[in-house]
Amino acid sequence: MISSPHLKAAPDGPAARAAAIAPRLAELGARYDAAPVFPADSMQCLAAAGLHRSFAPNASGGAAYADAVARALCLMTVLRIVGRADLSVGRLYEGHVNALALFDWFGSVDQQTSLGRALDRGAFYGVWATEPAPGVRLRELDGQQLLEGAKSFATGAGGLAHAIVTAQPQQGQRRLVIVPANDPARTDLSHWRVRGMRATGSGTYDLTRLPVRAADCLGLPGDYDLEPRFTTGAWRFTAVQLGGVEALLTETRLAMSDAARSDPLQRAKFADAVAATRTAYLWVRECALRAAREDADGPAFARMTRGIVERAALDVMELAARIIGTRSAMDGQRVDKIIRDLSLYLRQGGPDHARDEAALAWLDHDAWGADDALW
Repeated sequence: MISSPHLKAAPDGPAARAAAIAPRLAELGARYDAAPVFPADSMQCLAAAGLHRSFAPNASGGAAYADAVARALCLMTVLRIVGRADLSVGRLYEGHVNALALFDWFGSVDQQTSLGRALDRGAFYGVWATEPAPGVRLRELDGQQLLEGAKSFATGAGGLAHAIVTAQPQQGQRRLVIVPANDPARTDLSHWRVRGMRATGSGTYDLTRLPVRAADCLGLPGDYDLEPRFTTGAWRFTAVQLGGVEALLTETRLAMSDAARSDPLQRAKFADAVAATRTAYLWVRECALRAAREDADGPAFARMTRGIVERAALDVMELAARIIGTRSAMDGQRVDKIIRDLSLYLRQGGPDHARDEAALAWLDHDAWGADDALW
């Protein structure tokens, strides 16, 4: 459901185009779940709909928006729609949108122009920061800059065209480097043997001895870790997760028999699922608005929103299983796929620490504030 006036005025905008291809993404998602490989056809659907460049910088051919709030609300809707269709593709698309934002914030005109040419070819990007010890280093050898190390949990490894990776120079803060992401010789998916999110191909990608030109370095050292953007940006993946929760709620409603619908105990469970889902929606929307305004308390909202969405997803998964029964765990059922995908996708790093940091912010001051304009 599109509730923003900005989105209602754009029947051919990104949200409408995402909704148009959502059934196809869901159909393809079942296939890629059964035989986990990079979902090339699904990504081509996104590109054919123009969604791979909808949130790119203007110099890269991105869409025009009235303001940052309109853009954030549109992006939130698109992420939810794609997440409803297939959480694996939603995760890949969210990483791509994250990369586009980094190009927008930190890219030079030449880099943004180069990005536009890559998007013309249908290219997708990722952002890889997680790494096994000792991490990815940027070294100088014989007058040339080279990367050393690997990225782990590298979503889309071997399938994406490019990735933006974090690398630690010999001195100073870590920086962002644009690298090719589709080299099969550098890709190791052998350990990505999981129950859910199979098509993300979140394996290991070896960057050792990969040369780095000046044009490959995005922004300045330390740019990636700047607040409030760094932490508040988590709202994007919570929007995709929310889409999965919404899809599960829809599938639960469709699966309820007449007997279940006439049972007040079953209706009470469904009402609890609705309440949990809509609560998560309000938190994600508020967090997206804070991010659009680069609000100083955006990080506190993002940390709390992560926990709110996780709790809502866990509750709706349990309620769906209790309402639907054995069919919710049957292979080939869409409900089963959504539950398996959500179970893995929710496993973001440090959830308890994130919630504690949010609580500390609210104890320090009223992080909610009294800005009625946010509503």
